[in-house]
Formats: sequence, structure tokens, C-alpha cells
Amino acid sequence: MSVMTNFKGIIPAIAVPFNADHSIDEAELSRYAAWLGKRRGIVGIMTNGHTGEVFSLTAKERAEVTRIVAKALAGICPTISSVVCEGIKDGIEHALMAKEAGATALDIMPPHHWLRFGFKREHCLDYFSAIGEATRLPLIVHVYPAWTRASFSSDLLAELARLDHVQAFKIGTREMNKYARDIKAIRAAAPHKALLTCHDEYLLASMVQGVDGALVGFASLIPDLIYDLFAAVTAGDLKLAMKLQGMIDPLKDAVYGGGEPTGEAHGRMKAAMQVAGVIRDATVRPPTHAPSAEEMAAIRAAVAAAGLTVQAAA
Repeated sequence: MSVMTNFKGIIPAIAVPFNADHSIDEAELSRYAAWLGKRRGIVGIMTNGHTGEVFSLTAKERAEVTRIVAKALAGICPTISSVVCEGIKDGIEHALMAKEAGATALDIMPPHHWLRFGFKREHCLDYFSAIGEATRLPLIVHVYPAWTRASFSSDLLAELARLDHVQAFKIGTREMNKYARDIKAIRAAAPHKALLTCHDEYLLASMVQGVDGALVGFASLIPDLIYDLFAAVTAGDLKLAMKLQGMIDPLKDAVYGGGEPTGEAHGRMKAAMQVAGVIRDATVRPPTHAPSAEEMAAIRAAVAAAGLTVQAAA
């Protein structure tokens, strides 16, 4: 199996359609993944991210989602799987299951007990090195917000950039001074490795920092608008970029409100995807709830204003 080599562009973190009984809708996920993979500027699709409601999926279901998506994307674009585990042993196990299912790269989230207890530099380096050595797949470093105890220092990010298996960074620092420092540190350590914003809620502000693309759940809903925005930024056309961000803003407000992505925000985005015709059913897994009537009204208005209705062909 070949591995993913190009990480520069737009990578949607894919949502997972469910049936009414909360089982995975394989046919709809396959159809949707193939449609999404063919959108302009898409260089890969990531399964098992937060947008994919990863915490509601069992280990076997995570591998199954990757298998379904990888099969649907054969000959279209590569499949990446996110790995979110609590230790090296289960991290390797999940990563190998993802590889067997067809993943050609891995996005590595920090173990979530680090959010409570913090971590040492060696913990992080050991975790990434062990998964990289076990799978021999390229790794994306999933950078958590600066306000969390799982935040990586700029110096640690530079060390990670020097690891052979690490090929890209999904940067969600969400504190712009540190974001700028992080980008500078990674570029100095490994200029050729890909820097991808994952700031769904302020795309333009994060793209103009000189990144190589975006790895965001929001691209599950608006891949074309996000690609056009990135293309405008890359071309230095700020006027067009501001216009495109202005089209995105009502959708961003309806989905994310005034804050960062959350489980409920992912539910609102799924609802917007259904309204826009991207997926057929917006069912979410508990404990996430469907949007309220008031939220649905805002979602419908934002989708209509952006001209997204029935954008996805069957």
C-alpha cells in the first residue's frame, strides 16, 4: 500500500452519516465520501476526527468508517485516519487497525488524559515515535488549543517537526500570538513539512499566516468555499478573500456561534449538511443533541444565503 505524500491543500475531516438507530449508514457514507473527494482542491479526507463524532465510535467502528471511506475514495484521493487514544499500546493498536482498513496517513491527537494531568516532553515524543515506527505511515500532529494542558510548546513542535514520520501539522492553537510563534518554529525546523489551519471559526485570519492549507471539519459542509478562500489567499487577492469570508461568516455563526467547535456544533453542522443536500440524514449519536428549532431556523437561513441548497448530487 502506498502512503500519502502531498498534504498541501484542503483536507476535510469527514462527518459520518448514521441511520435512525445510530448505526453507520455505509451506503450514504460511501456516496458522500466519493462526492467530497472529488471537490476542487481536496488532497485527502480524514476519518475519525471530532467532526466524525469519534468519541461515540467504538474502536471497531472507527476502523470500519476508515474502511468504508478508503474503499469509496479508491482512485480519487488518499484516506487519513485520526487516532485518539490514551496510551502507546492502544495508540499503536488503533493505528494499525486504521492502516489495515486503508488509511495512508494518520492524524495523531494528544491523549486526552493530558488535558487533565498535563504531560512531559518525552511523553509526547515517545507517543508519536512509537506510532510512527509501528505503522511506518506519515503522521499529522494534531495541535490542541493553547488554553488546554495538552498544548504543545513551540519548541516541542519544532522537535516533532524533526521526526522523520511527522509530515504535517493540523494547527488549532486558537491564540494568535502563539499560533504565529508555532508556525515560525516549525518552519525553521522543517521548512518542507505542511502546516494546515484547523481554525474552522476564523479561516481567513489563520490562512493569512502563511500556511499550506486547511484540515477542518467545516470542509465537510463547504469544501468549495474553503478552497476558493485558500486559493484567494494564496494568490494574494485579499479583496476576494474578504468577500468569500463574508459568505462563510453566516454559516460559521449558525454552526459555531461565537466559540470553538463543540459536539453540539458538529450536530448543527450535520443539520446544515442535510439542509444543503450534502447528506440525507442529520442524525447524531447521543449524548450530542440535534439543533433546536431556533438553531434550525438560523441554519436554513445561512444555507440559503450562501446558495448551498441541494449542492450535492446523488
